[in-house]
Order: sequence, then C-alpha cells, then structure tokens
Amino acid sequence: MRYPGNPKGHTVFMRSTILASAIFALLPITAVSAPKAGDYLAARQAAIANDFAAGITYFEQALDGDPTNPFLLENAINAAVSIGDFATAGPLASTLIATGTTSQIAHIVQSVNTANNNNWDSVSTLLESGQEIGPLIDGLTQAWALVGRGQMSAALQSFDTLSETDSMASYTAYHKALALAYVGDFENAEVLFAQSAETGMSYTRRAAIAHTRVLSNLDRSDDALALLDSVFGKQTDPTLVDIRTALINGEMLPFNHVRSAQDGLSEVYLAVAQVLLRDGNDAYTLRFARAAMALNPDNTDALLISASLLENLGQYDLATAAYAGIADDDPAFQSAELGRSEALRKAGKLDEAIVVLSGLTARYPDMPRVHAAAADLFREADDLAAAKDSYTTALGLYDTADPIKWFIYYARGITNHSLDDWPAAESDFRAALALNKDQPQVLNYLGYSMVERGINLDEALQMIETAVAAEPRNGAIVDSLGWVLFQLGNYDDAVGHLENAASLLPVDPIINDHLGDAFWAVGRFVEAQFQWNRALSFDPLEANATRIRRKLDVGLDAVLVEEGAAPIGAQSDDD
Repeated sequence: MRYPGNPKGHTVFMRSTILASAIFALLPITAVSAPKAGDYLAARQAAIANDFAAGITYFEQALDGDPTNPFLLENAINAAVSIGDFATAGPLASTLIATGTTSQIAHIVQSVNTANNNNWDSVSTLLESGQEIGPLIDGLTQAWALVGRGQMSAALQSFDTLSETDSMASYTAYHKALALAYVGDFENAEVLFAQSAETGMSYTRRAAIAHTRVLSNLDRSDDALALLDSVFGKQTDPTLVDIRTALINGEMLPFNHVRSAQDGLSEVYLAVAQVLLRDGNDAYTLRFARAAMALNPDNTDALLISASLLENLGQYDLATAAYAGIADDDPAFQSAELGRSEALRKAGKLDEAIVVLSGLTARYPDMPRVHAAAADLFREADDLAAAKDSYTTALGLYDTADPIKWFIYYARGITNHSLDDWPAAESDFRAALALNKDQPQVLNYLGYSMVERGINLDEALQMIETAVAAEPRNGAIVDSLGWVLFQLGNYDDAVGHLENAASLLPVDPIINDHLGDAFWAVGRFVEAQFQWNRALSFDPLEANATRIRRKLDVGLDAVLVEEGAAPIGAQSDDD
C-alpha cells in the first residue's frame, strides 16, 4: 500500500538542447533570419513549456527579424492572450490578419478590443467580413452588439433567431434573459430563467444567482430564498451567504451580472470556457477565459477559471497572480485564496502557502473547508499536531450530514496513524466508513494498517478484498491484498496478487520488496533476490533499505530470526 526522481541537471539540459535543435532543423530555412535563430529557439521552448511570460518576449524578439511570419505572430498572440495582455496582442492580431491568415485567436483579440472601445458597429463589421470565431460566439456577439448600439428590439429578434438552432437554444435563452434584465425588463427575464430552471437548459450556478437577483428586483424575496435552497441546499460559501443575508434583511439585490454589453459578451466567452473545461485542453480553453476577463475584469468566475487553468499548465506564478486579482471584499476571495495557496504549494512554496491559509482561517474561523485545506498543508509540511488540530476544527464545523466529512475523518486518521496513535487512527477510519461504506481507499488503509500490526487479519482480508473489487487496477490496493495473504501464510496466492501489483506499479520499491518476500516464501530464492535488488534500485534511501540489504546478505529466514520471529522455512525449488 502506498501513502501519498529527478534527472541530473546536465541530462535535462542536453535533452532540452537536442529537442530544440531537432525542432529548428525541421523548419523552413526562410522561417527565421540567422541573427534571430536564438530568439526563435527560446520562443519555441517557451511555447512547448507553456511559459507564456517568456514566450511573448522571445516571440516578439524573433518577429524583429521576420515581422510578418504567421507562425511567430500567432504564437506571440497566444502568449499575450494567455497572460491577459490584449493590448499587446492587438497590433499583432492586426498584422496577422493583414497577411491574409485566418486565425481564431486573432479574431478573438480584434473582437474583444473593438467591443471594449464601444465600437459595436465595427464588431458587427468584423464578423460580416469573415472574421469568424465559432457559430455560437459569432451569433451571440452579433446580438450583444445590437444591445450595445441600443437596438434592443433587433437584439431580441437576433436572440430568437439563434434559438431556432437546437444546439444554441439553451445558451440563447440565458443570454436573452440577461439582456432583458440589463434593460430592466425583469418580468420577461424571470419567465426565461424559470423555463431554463425547469428544463435544465444552461441553468448553471451563475444562472441561478442571476435568477435570484431578478426575483429580488421583482420584490419576490421569499421565492428567491426558496430558489437558493432548492438549487444550493445548505451550501455556505461567502457569495451565497451574502445573498441570503441580504434577502432575509429585505434588501433588494442589484442586478450586476450584466452592467453593459461588454459584460454580456464576457458571459459568452465564459460559457464557452466552461464547456471546454470538460475537454481538458487547458491552453486552448484559457484563451476564452482570458477573453471573458478582458471584457469584464470583475467576472470572478472567469478569473478563477483562468487561474485554475494556469495552475494545470504548471504556470504557478501566473496562477498565483491571477488568484491575487480578486479583492479581499469580493465574496469569491475565499475561493481565490484557497486557489492561491494551492498554486504556491505546487510551486514548492509551502511556507508561503501556509501563511495564506493561516490568514484565511483567521478571517473565516467558521468555514470548515478553510480549516481542512490548512490541515492538508500542515500534514504535507510534517506539522502533524497542527494538522490534527485543524482537521478536528473542520469536523466540528461541517454539518452532520455533509458528505465530505468521511474524507476529513480519513485524513485525520492518516495523521493519527503518522503520530503513532493507533486507537485514534482506527476510530477515525471506522468513522469514515460509517459515513461512506466500502470506500476503497479507507478500507485499504485500515485493512493494511491492521495487517502491519498483525491484528484482525480476517477482517483486514475482507476489507482489502472489497477494496480490490472496487479498484482492481489500483496497484497499491492489489499489493495490500497480496501482503495480507502473505501475513496469513497463504504464500502461493500472495505471489499471484503481488505479481499483479508489480505489473500495475512496476517501479514501486515497497511492492517489489513484498514480491521478493513472497518469492522467498515459496522457495523462488533467485527471483526473491532479483526483486529485492529492484526495490533498492528504485529507492536506495527508502526507510526499509537496511532490512532489504540484510535480506540480500543472509536471506529472509535469517532476518526473521534476528527480529525474533519464526522463520518461514521455505525450501528452494530454483534448482
């Protein structure tokens, strides 16, 4: 069971150099002028690594020697957009389009920048000239451009025409409702929101909150509260808490989802980004999230998505800066700070991450997820006492029926196990199972821990068999099954399961060590030594390394005798 290397520096350098040279060798000789070859290679390396900040610098330098190169221009635009710099991307997009190149990202940049200049006639003209982005974005952009020009009747007709296309109907209804609410027609906006809620058409969290604000403006606070309860249940994030408090106090919520046509267009790009999140192409999705932010810097959902995508792409400094862009008086501040702490953790800045969450727990002492996140960081920093305290605080704050509680018990159980407090650890693991019966990770951890202690072996076997049935491709859990069979003296069956575990996780030192012991137990001594040597090669500093080396010197039976245990007494069949 597992509890959750790095090549030599000169090797990494050589591999990177070889890769860059190979890429350069495949390019047409006209693509790069000789003085800028170094800039080009650096730009390509930055693009491969998704290092957008360095990429924009190097691509612009490469463009000095070849200013109309479509490849360089498009990559420079992508780098600029990815860091949210639409001002830099604008002239590059104009140059690229002037070369006759069709480029979606260049079209996005020109449309966004033109809309931000309130030049709605030109926004429509760009589309009519063939600068298309995609059917949904193009259609909704035309409609919001009409809203921006004050032509509301024409805009509503444009939304209605789009809704005749089945694939666009759900999104169109949402945007038409936003446009109606923007001009103060809350009655008709509510009709559309209510229909969307009933049919599930594009009724997202954001749509539900907009619907709540519409109901508030219709003096229907009770209906707004009922809507919140039906959609969000007992969720208590700061945004929902602020809305509920205002409604209970009889305050009218401002409709601030859309305060301009630019905000409406921002919602278009946000919706596309949310859909693309399911596909997993983070670099591509980022351009739409950044466009939503460029059109509406207060669009916190777009900002959080952008930051999360940057984090996924390994751009932790950019992600940290994006999360820090949410003001401390914004209801999304808590989520942003949680994201910022995670980005700092992934960047290896654990102390800074802990500082962020320590400040957050002081600011939100009653928010359980903040304490749980802090506990995770403390555990990673090996401050187990602080981790246990934070998990305990979180458990006391979560609602009794909250489904996340099983995981907090599980995490605290791991912490207690690391603190060598087995009674507390076992209690936590069993509490987790009481809330989430047959959860394979918990069953595996508890079962394996009992095997290691030589207690409740029959129960441990049953637990681990259940876990393996749930996750048969999980090498760590399959290893646990093999190891409990070994402890029960069922060596032949243990070998089969441990061989399976080693095939699933072939470079895991503990699995290979276990398999070596099982081979020894059935008399396959040469194979046992081979597996022990493999275990050492994968992790020579592993905590069990001294024992493995002793087994290689004198064999498992002699080591067991030295430890005060009975030898297995296997007879070799290797001959």
